[in-house]
Amino acid sequence: MSKRVYLTLADTVYEALERWAEDQGRPVANLAAYLVEKAVEKAQEDEKIPSKEKKEPIVDR
Repeated sequence: MSKRVYLTLADTVYEALERWAEDQGRPVANLAAYLVEKAVEKAQEDEKIPSKEKKEPIVDR
Protein backbone atom coordinates (compact mmCIF):
# COMPACT_ATOMS: atom_id res chain seq x y z
CA MET A 1 0.00 0.00 0.00
CA SER A 2 1.24 3.47 -0.83
CA LYS A 3 1.32 6.30 1.70
CA ARG A 4 1.23 10.05 1.10
CA VAL A 5 3.86 12.39 2.47
CA TYR A 6 3.69 16.16 2.25
CA LEU A 7 6.94 18.08 2.32
CA THR A 8 8.24 21.57 1.89
CA LEU A 9 11.18 22.23 -0.41
CA ALA A 10 13.27 25.32 -0.91
CA ASP A 11 12.27 27.13 -4.10
CA THR A 12 15.63 26.39 -5.70
CA VAL A 13 15.36 22.68 -4.93
CA TYR A 14 11.82 22.49 -6.28
CA GLU A 15 12.78 24.36 -9.45
CA ALA A 16 15.70 22.01 -10.07
CA LEU A 17 13.47 18.99 -9.43
CA GLU A 18 10.86 20.46 -11.77
CA ARG A 19 13.42 20.90 -14.58
CA TRP A 20 14.73 17.37 -14.02
CA ALA A 21 11.23 15.87 -14.10
CA GLU A 22 10.33 17.84 -17.22
CA ASP A 23 13.50 16.62 -18.93
CA GLN A 24 12.49 13.04 -18.12
CA GLY A 25 8.86 13.56 -19.14
CA ARG A 26 7.45 12.66 -15.73
CA PRO A 27 5.58 14.46 -12.96
CA VAL A 28 7.60 16.12 -10.19
CA ALA A 29 5.88 13.96 -7.55
CA ASN A 30 6.80 10.79 -9.44
CA LEU A 31 10.45 11.79 -9.68
CA ALA A 32 10.53 12.80 -6.02
CA ALA A 33 9.03 9.44 -4.98
CA TYR A 34 11.60 7.60 -7.10
CA LEU A 35 14.48 9.57 -5.57
CA VAL A 36 13.25 8.94 -2.02
CA GLU A 37 12.88 5.22 -2.76
CA LYS A 38 16.43 5.05 -4.12
CA ALA A 39 17.78 6.94 -1.10
CA VAL A 40 16.03 4.52 1.27
CA GLU A 41 17.38 1.51 -0.65
CA LYS A 42 20.92 2.93 -0.46
CA ALA A 43 20.60 3.71 3.25
CA GLN A 44 19.38 0.17 3.87
CA GLU A 45 22.29 -1.29 1.89
CA ASP A 46 24.66 0.84 3.97
CA GLU A 47 22.90 -0.48 7.10
CA LYS A 48 21.81 3.00 8.14
CA ILE A 49 18.17 1.92 8.49
CA PRO A 50 17.37 -1.01 10.75
CA SER A 51 14.72 -3.33 9.35
CA LYS A 52 12.38 -5.59 11.31
CA GLU A 53 14.46 -8.53 10.16
CA LYS A 54 17.98 -8.03 8.86
CA LYS A 55 17.27 -9.74 5.50
CA GLU A 56 13.90 -8.11 4.89
CA PRO A 57 14.08 -5.30 2.30
CA ILE A 58 12.28 -2.11 3.21
CA VAL A 59 11.32 -1.25 -0.37
CA ASP A 60 9.00 -3.84 -1.94
CA ARG A 61 9.27 -4.44 -5.66
